Amino acid sequence: MASDSDTSSWSAASWRRFPAAQQPEWPDADALKKAEAQLSTLPPLVFAGEARRLTSQLADVANGRAFLLQAGDCAESFADFSADSIRDKLKIILQMAVALTYAAGVPVVKVGRIAGQFAKPRSSPTERIGTVEFDSFRGHMVNDEAFDEDARRPDPARLVAAYQQSASTLNLLRAFTKGGFADLSQVHLWNQQFVASSAEGLRYERVASEIDRALRFMAACGIDLGAEAGLHQVDFWTSHEALILPYEECLTRMDSLTGDWFDCSAHMVWVGDRTRQLDGAHLEFLSGVRNPVGCKIGPSSSPENAVALCERLNPERTPGRLTLITRFGTDKIEEHLPPLIRAVEAAGHPVVWTCDPMHGNTFTSDGGRKTRRFDDILSELRSFFAVHRDAGSWPGGVHVELTGDDVTECLGGAEEIFEGDLGARYTTTCDPRLNARQSLDLAFRVAEFLRA
Repeated sequence: MASDSDTSSWSAASWRRFPAAQQPEWPDADALKKAEAQLSTLPPLVFAGEARRLTSQLADVANGRAFLLQAGDCAESFADFSADSIRDKLKIILQMAVALTYAAGVPVVKVGRIAGQFAKPRSSPTERIGTVEFDSFRGHMVNDEAFDEDARRPDPARLVAAYQQSASTLNLLRAFTKGGFADLSQVHLWNQQFVASSAEGLRYERVASEIDRALRFMAACGIDLGAEAGLHQVDFWTSHEALILPYEECLTRMDSLTGDWFDCSAHMVWVGDRTRQLDGAHLEFLSGVRNPVGCKIGPSSSPENAVALCERLNPERTPGRLTLITRFGTDKIEEHLPPLIRAVEAAGHPVVWTCDPMHGNTFTSDGGRKTRRFDDILSELRSFFAVHRDAGSWPGGVHVELTGDDVTECLGGAEEIFEGDLGARYTTTCDPRLNARQSLDLAFRVAEFLRA
């Protein structure tokens, strides 16, 4: 086995020499080879120059000059795929970014959990209902959520289907963000009907009206607003967990300008808390691609481990290259985060610190549905900002699972969702997501934390 420091031996396939956690057991090896061969010939979904620009923007976050909003679906679905659903996710992310920028006065780097977030790690390889046991649902890139043998059998053809849906999603996102939909003059149109009448929606409308007045004032002063590209289009980047490694390998391409390797499945990819083993396949793969990368860290990470992860993924200490996504839970963050910050900063690593306040606060309701309390999510974020304030470091961003739909998956929020309400509109294929009202409320709260 190659050593961790043997970077000269890296290739897109070198992860295969390392133990790979959370990989499905594909029953048909020939079908897997066929899918890999097809993926390897398909065009890249993103380009190296785009990934480099995102690294540059994240360097501003690492240096305390910008804020990262990373948000989107827990797991994308083959079944729930439409232009409307993509537009509605983009709407709420744009609304959140406007709330953060206007209230906190910092540029917001917008990264979606979209166009590739089709796979999820699981705590057990199998799932049992009564006396019946099948493979766990691992996301639509691997199998289907229906509880029967055929649906749960891993199917390599789904890797190609995930690519095709990602390509369609990216095409629409680029049209929306560069073709006029994201124009700041459209700021009122992003407020969805079921949000507009809520307290959060009304607060957003007040911000939108103030932005309108500011734009009219600048135009009256003779400023050519048409020449300001930043008012009419936005950079919107894609990301997903680089979990299913054959898929990531097949979409890894050499940049013709620099000779560097980029994972062209997304602008940014991350490794999860369950797959970040220092001698594991996922870190081996991410160590060699030049995309900006993320690493989730939870209570099991020691300060020494956090520094080792930084050395493994960003030995050159390039600002913007590495984002550490903390996911402790509201009852553990104040104990575990401060020593990690001290150790990473003492080692000279310029990381982006972001908070995932969702995963550490997940529990199963009395009715058997996974859920999260909005108050717990907010509490972990409050502690995240307080810890960084005390440490003198920059709380660089938030990483949340949300949808633009009017779902009832997370408890609480300004318009209370109770446990008895969860079944009304619980549509996620995996983990519970914030709905649009809860997401917008969260953005305003985070803006207040930033101002403080």
